[in-house]
Amino acid sequence: MNRWFLGLISGTSADGVDAALVSFDDNGVLAAPAFAQTTAYPASLRAALLECMRSDAALSLQTLGALDQRVAQAFADAALRLIHSAPISAQDVVAIGSHGQTLFHAPGGDYPHTLQIGDPSSIAALTGIDTVADFRRADMAAGGQGAPLAPALHAAQWRSATEPRAVVNLGGIANVTVLPAAPDEPVVAFDSGPANCLMDSWHALHRGGPVDTDGRWARQGSVAASLFNAMRGDPYFARRGPKSTGREYFDTAWLRGHLAAQPKLTPVDVQATLLALTVETVAAALEQSGASSIFLCGGGARNQTLVSSLARQLKDADIRKTDELGIPADDVEAVSFAWLAMRHVDRLPGNLPSVTGATRPAILGGCYPATDGSTRT
Repeated sequence: MNRWFLGLISGTSADGVDAALVSFDDNGVLAAPAFAQTTAYPASLRAALLECMRSDAALSLQTLGALDQRVAQAFADAALRLIHSAPISAQDVVAIGSHGQTLFHAPGGDYPHTLQIGDPSSIAALTGIDTVADFRRADMAAGGQGAPLAPALHAAQWRSATEPRAVVNLGGIANVTVLPAAPDEPVVAFDSGPANCLMDSWHALHRGGPVDTDGRWARQGSVAASLFNAMRGDPYFARRGPKSTGREYFDTAWLRGHLAAQPKLTPVDVQATLLALTVETVAAALEQSGASSIFLCGGGARNQTLVSSLARQLKDADIRKTDELGIPADDVEAVSFAWLAMRHVDRLPGNLPSVTGATRPAILGGCYPATDGSTRT
C-alpha cells in the first residue's frame, strides 16, 4: 500500500518554501508524480532572513526566537496549502519531513554545528501531522558534514547499472552528485561552491529584482579575468570532499573582499564573472566523474545562460533536467525531505557516509508528534 509523505525546505536562496507531497511504495520508490508548489516568503521575512545569513550578522536571542516561529508558520502554511490543493487530506499524510531554513552551517572546527530554524513542534501543531526534522544535526552527530543530504535520494531513485550519471543541484549553492554505474563504487557528492546566491544578491543590489531571469543581465557583460582568477583561487574550491558550505561563507562580504583588490569594474561585468565562476567550479567538480549523463535541478536549471554555458564547458556530456527522471527540477529538494521522513519512519538510514563523511549510516532526524498526542512513527 502506498504511503504519503510531505517534504518542506527553504534553501540558501531563502525565497520561499518548497513543498512536495509524495507517495512511496513499500520499497521506498516514488510511486507517482509528486504534487508540489512553492510558497514565497513575505518580503519582510525574507529580508530578515537574508540579514541574519550575513557572515558578519549579529542578532539577539529574541530576534532568533521570533524568526524560528515565523519560519515555522510559513512552513506549516505551505504544507496546508499544498494538501488543500491535492486529492488527499492531512490525515492521509504519514509524516512531514522539514529541513527548515539554514541560518548558519559550520561543519569544521572544534565544535561542528549547524543551525536550521522553523520550529518542528509548531509545524506539527499547526498541521496536525507528525513532523521529522533536525536532519543535518543527526548526520553531524554521526561524524558527518550534515550536508548535502539529497544525494541519498538521487542514489536510491536514479542510479543506473548501464551508465554513470551525475545530478547537479543549482540552488543558492551548487552541489554535485556522482552516481557510478558499478554497484561497488561509492556515491560521491559535495557542495562545489556558489550557484545562484552571489548572482542573486548582486542583481538585487544593482537591478532591484531578486533574480537575473535566464541570466539576461549576465549575458550582457564580459568576464573580468582578474576577478575570476582571484575568486577561483579560494581554498574552498581546491578542497576534496566531503565538504559543504553556504551563505555564511559565500556571501556579499566575500565578494566585496575580492572586489576591493580589483580595478573598478562595471556591475554587469561582475555579474558575468559570477556566472562564469559557477560554471567553472561545477564543471571542475564533474571533470573526473566519468558521467555521460548530467541531470540538472534547482532554480539555476531555469537560467538559460547558465545552462548553455555549462553545456559548452562540458561539451561531451548529455545535459538534461531531472524532469526526465520523473521529478521536476524545482521539486527535487522537497521530494528529498519527504523521502528522508519516510526513511525515518521506517527506521532506515538516510545519509550516505561516502557523501557527508559520517562514520556510519544513521537514521536522520527526530520526530515531533502532532498535538493530538498520537504519533505515527
